[in-house]
Amino acid sequence: MNNDVLIIIAVALGTILTRVLPFLIFNDAENLPPAISYLSKVLPYSIMAMLVVYCLRDTTFISGNHGFPEIIAVSITIIIHLLKENTLLSILVGTITYMICIQVIFA
Repeated sequence: MNNDVLIIIAVALGTILTRVLPFLIFNDAENLPPAISYLSKVLPYSIMAMLVVYCLRDTTFISGNHGFPEIIAVSITIIIHLLKENTLLSILVGTITYMICIQVIFA
């Protein structure tokens, strides 16, 4: 068997193991450790906030009309999410708004 195939199999098994192991260890939701319960509540929001900061880190807000497409898209995303409470719809509308802004309005 080729070494490349063995490497792919090993990586696939490692990935599957890391995805399945938490469900096997913490299969009883009532007896979760307090730290795991806390992380399951705050981690998704923290990750989303970190992704927003990461995406906007290189945005220049002080020259020309830079930053306006980002501000508009983030604002629309927040408004849609508050109105509809649908994460997928919010992300989709925000992405479409940003693409229209950078390719049509601020081109």
